[in-house]
Amino acid sequence: MEALPEDEEYSFREVVLPSLIPVVPEPELERESGERRRGRDVIVAVDHGPNSKHAFDWALVHFCRLADTLHLVHAVSSVKNDVVYETSQALMEKLAVEAYQVAMVKSVARVVEGDAGKVICKEAEKVKPAAVIVGTRGRSLVRSVLQGSVSEYCFHNCKSAPVIIVPGKEAGDESIVDWTRSEDPKP
Repeated sequence: MEALPEDEEYSFREVVLPSLIPVVPEPELERESGERRRGRDVIVAVDHGPNSKHAFDWALVHFCRLADTLHLVHAVSSVKNDVVYETSQALMEKLAVEAYQVAMVKSVARVVEGDAGKVICKEAEKVKPAAVIVGTRGRSLVRSVLQGSVSEYCFHNCKSAPVIIVPGKEAGDESIVDWTRSEDPKP
C-alpha cells in the first residue's frame, strides 16, 4: 500500500449518533489540568468483525478515561451506497451507546470511503489523537507478511499518533470483561 498524497481528498459521511447519550460536561476538579482535564481524542478503527470489536472493548477497558472522546472510524468502498451506510450507521450507534455505558466517554463517528489503512492514517492526521487503536485480522504471521494488513499499514504510516494493535481474542481469553452483561457469572 502506498501513502495518500498530502493534497488528495477523500469522501466521508458523518454519522449522527443517538440523542439518548447526554452531553458529558468537562470535569470540574481543580487538580486536573491540561490534557487530563480536557480529555483526549482516541481513534478506534471499527468494522463488523470480532477482532475489531475486541479492540474496541480493549480501548474502553484499558485506555479510555472519563473526559476522552472516542472517534469511531469505519472504512467502506462507497459512502454513496445507502445500504452500506445504514449498516455502518447501525454499528456505530451500537458502539457509541456501549462506549457511554461502559466507560462514560462521548463518541464521534465517521464512515470514510477508501482503503482502510490510508483513511485511518488520514483521519489521524486530521484529529491528532492520543492513540490510534486497531485490531488484527486474525491471519497467521506468514499470511500477514505476504498479503499485508491494515494494522501493519497503520503501524508504519501513521506519523501523527502512536498506533496500538490489539491482538485478536483467542478462544477462552477472558481478559476483557463485558461489563454490559446483566447476567451473573457462574460459580
